[in-house]
Amino acid sequence: MSALNRNDYRTLVLSALGGALEFYDFIIFVFFALVIGQLFFPPDMPDWLRQLQTFAIFAAGYLARPLGGIIMAHFGDLLGRKRMFMLSILLMALPTLAIGLLPTYAVIGVWAPLALLALRILQGAAIGGEVPGAWVFVSEHVPARHVGFACGTLTAGLTGGILLGSLVASAVNSAYTPEELLAHGWRVPFLLGGAFGLLSVWLRQWLHETPVFKEMQARQQLADELPLKTVLRTHRPAVILTMAMTWLLSAAIVVMILMTPVLVQKLYAVPASVALQANSIATLFLSVGCVVFGVLADRFGAGRVLMAGCVALGYTSMLFYRQMAVAPEQINALYALCGFCVGVIGVVPSAAVRAFPPVVRFSGLSFSYNVAYAVFGGLTPVLVSMLLPLDKLAPAHYVLLLSGVGVVIGWYLWRKHEG
Repeated sequence: MSALNRNDYRTLVLSALGGALEFYDFIIFVFFALVIGQLFFPPDMPDWLRQLQTFAIFAAGYLARPLGGIIMAHFGDLLGRKRMFMLSILLMALPTLAIGLLPTYAVIGVWAPLALLALRILQGAAIGGEVPGAWVFVSEHVPARHVGFACGTLTAGLTGGILLGSLVASAVNSAYTPEELLAHGWRVPFLLGGAFGLLSVWLRQWLHETPVFKEMQARQQLADELPLKTVLRTHRPAVILTMAMTWLLSAAIVVMILMTPVLVQKLYAVPASVALQANSIATLFLSVGCVVFGVLADRFGAGRVLMAGCVALGYTSMLFYRQMAVAPEQINALYALCGFCVGVIGVVPSAAVRAFPPVVRFSGLSFSYNVAYAVFGGLTPVLVSMLLPLDKLAPAHYVLLLSGVGVVIGWYLWRKHEG
């Protein structure tokens, strides 16, 4: 059985670094939503409407993910993984740079929010191609027995981008007064993101096309029809499996990492600075957890590890929210433990990649992941928010429910492929 060599490690490092910087570019918008709302909409607009429209522009990026992912995956299956891997990060870097240079409403009026919306859609299309494309790229580079580690490491890079965004946002808010932030400080993280992205494009030129794709090319085994058509006709069970796993992944990330810092402030009066610091710790442990669970999947099988990890995720989520009501001072330790268990999502990409044959792998994974993430990632905050007045533990109960789904999926994988 082959071991990882120097080229494999270089591929993983460059892919994870690029993924982190691209995810930073996608997520940094939300950290400056309040400032963007003030600058890109009429000053006489009510605050609630301004914020609603700002978050609608943020959400537009999620809605653009399926289309961007499907188009890039189509060409990734026909022309090569590396070309799309390069294109996705360029499509993210240029709009991020442009947002940092964009004139505000005071300068160009209604064209400012319209331009912002167009750039955000481009970002969404780029991330739709990047995430599944990166998983396919690294999984096809490493020996089969290390696919879990490779996908876990790449996922750790993506979650590291969230942490980087949080740290840059904190640094920028500390470095500038509120007036300076409105005047020009808000541009800094976007200009940095654009520069990071262009650096990643340059770094990715040193990557090579995957051996799996080159072999298909040499044997003339590329898809002879629209790859997505083959996926929908022949691989529907794999599509359903991947969508179910994406529901688990989106629930864990959206509820426990993106929503929880706000929820603990609202439900348990945890100070904002404390909640955000704890969130940074949890995100760091999440990145570590992705790698650990990926390695365990290589050793014991994705099914068994997914079952065990989902039991831990459900338990720690309930423990976290129950303890916040009685011992909020334990937030750092509890959130770190919870973040580590969210790392079970590091098992998902390796199982999803293996669900599709190489000839339509990029299209199958991209369609299933992006459509499911657009639906479940978009509905989760709404659903949890609607349930909160009825159930203070709604976030934990939602994650517990999806952890149960994860246990069922893990059992299916174990019995079908590993038993």
